[in-house]
Amino acid sequence: MKRSYLYLVILTSIFLSCSGGGDDDPGSNPEPANTAPTVPVQTYPLNNTLCIDNNVVFEWNASTDKEGNTITYRVEVSESNDFAALAYDVSSSGTSRVLILEKGKAYYWRLKARDNKGEESAYSAVSQFLTEGDGESNHLPFAPELVAPVLDSEIDGTSTALSWTASDIDNDTLSYDVYLDTNSEPTTKVSEGQSATTYDATGLTAASTYYFKIVVKDGNGGVTIGQVWSFTTK
Repeated sequence: MKRSYLYLVILTSIFLSCSGGGDDDPGSNPEPANTAPTVPVQTYPLNNTLCIDNNVVFEWNASTDKEGNTITYRVEVSESNDFAALAYDVSSSGTSRVLILEKGKAYYWRLKARDNKGEESAYSAVSQFLTEGDGESNHLPFAPELVAPVLDSEIDGTSTALSWTASDIDNDTLSYDVYLDTNSEPTTKVSEGQSATTYDATGLTAASTYYFKIVVKDGNGGVTIGQVWSFTTK
């Protein structure tokens, strides 16, 4: 009888040691990966808006989060379309934010969403707008935006077409001066007063980095100097 009892104890011990804990293993049911919220969409101010009040109400549609996490928004406002320097960099838990801006200036804004687990969406599109100045009848053109070549790209050959877009809230006819050379702050004016938004750059040197910028004029004294863009020849 004692021998049978001893065998039973041994078999029970072996069974328990081999069971491995079963469903109690916390690694058997890992939490699903957290995903970023969707990109928020701006509703005001949109492209080419003239804000008559410099207390600007920024508004956007709410992002969604697959896991139902709490979302906050990072709002950036800048006087340059590359956002190198920011006039505002603020957060909001809602879908609007009032910011006080200077009068008579062009601004650019964008935003992105972040959940409470640290995942961030991509930035929204960039919208450009103006604040009305006191007694102002003419507004500066918006800064030009690069179309081609892709910023900091490498091109084949020794020629390429430079292309950009620009707009003016007064619908003035715009003209462009093009500066292009191998200086990081280009000073060589290769075209003046052209109406086209393209320029054919030819006779470039191989294996060189070129820099160019566009100066936009509205014909009524308004002048906006664009940022410097670059590309490299093979």
